[in-house]
Amino acid sequence: MKISGFSMGKNALKLYYPMRQAIESILPIVDEFVVALGDSDEDDTTRREIEAIGSEKIRIIDTVWDIEKYPRGMEHAHQTDLARELCTGDWLFYLQSDEVVHEKDLDNIRERCRELLYDKEVEGLLFRYRHFWGDYEHIQDSHCWYRQEVRIIKNLPDVYSWESAQSFRRIPDFDGINYRQQEGTYKLKVAGVDAEIFHYGWVRPPAVMQNKIKVFSMNHRGREKIEKQIEAHKYDRIYDYGNLNKLTRFMGTHPAVLDEWIARYDWKEQLRFTGPTRCLNPVKAKHDKLKYRTISWIEKHLLSGRRLGEFRNYILLKR
Repeated sequence: MKISGFSMGKNALKLYYPMRQAIESILPIVDEFVVALGDSDEDDTTRREIEAIGSEKIRIIDTVWDIEKYPRGMEHAHQTDLARELCTGDWLFYLQSDEVVHEKDLDNIRERCRELLYDKEVEGLLFRYRHFWGDYEHIQDSHCWYRQEVRIIKNLPDVYSWESAQSFRRIPDFDGINYRQQEGTYKLKVAGVDAEIFHYGWVRPPAVMQNKIKVFSMNHRGREKIEKQIEAHKYDRIYDYGNLNKLTRFMGTHPAVLDEWIARYDWKEQLRFTGPTRCLNPVKAKHDKLKYRTISWIEKHLLSGRRLGEFRNYILLKR
């Protein structure tokens, strides 16, 4: 059995993505790791950090991002596929550059892959998620945050990254362009794995977070629209994470590969632990909109955590 790891990114370290740590977290259980590294700015040192890992398993490929050809976040999926296509394993383990796996789960993941290797109905494995927010002690678990997602897929034809690279689908006769197509696509049949993805995409110094949102928004909504928002001073202030004391507290341990990264945390005095729950930003996050705050309150207080109309981009098999 061979497991390939893969990821993609651009200006990862500059935008405070722990890409090196993401790679290191699963390196013990993969036979190779392919990284699609975009045309980053000169002051980004992601390549240097990855090379410093010093593993012959890692292969870096240089890519160029084109958000005009792949708008609405689809360049993320395209870049993911550029790395995926070079993987040679039976199983392909995808980690985004802000996702890390805890060392306690590695044996479970490897054994689950071995157990289901020859089960032809299983096309992927489904992981639980922890979405950290603002710092390393608070998590988002409201309606807008997915609780599970596919992160390991079998090396099968017609399986591609989908939409903005959150997940995967089977897309027969794919044109290689429209990663957001719905018609003629098929959700993967997956089995659960007793493991978690630690997602740190929303843990950054507030000023860096604001810059990351600008870049992310350009990839999804187009450069012209975001530049108009910049001119209207929508991104002038540092990011407000809201009242963190209103969020769920994380009481567990973080992956060991994050120890040095977490030691850099020095923005606590820029965070809020009082005042309004919602984030006080000119551009609202989805979970701050009244509709979703209402749905989240109903789910937590009236439905014992059961989700209303939860989107699931997979078919979960009983295995």
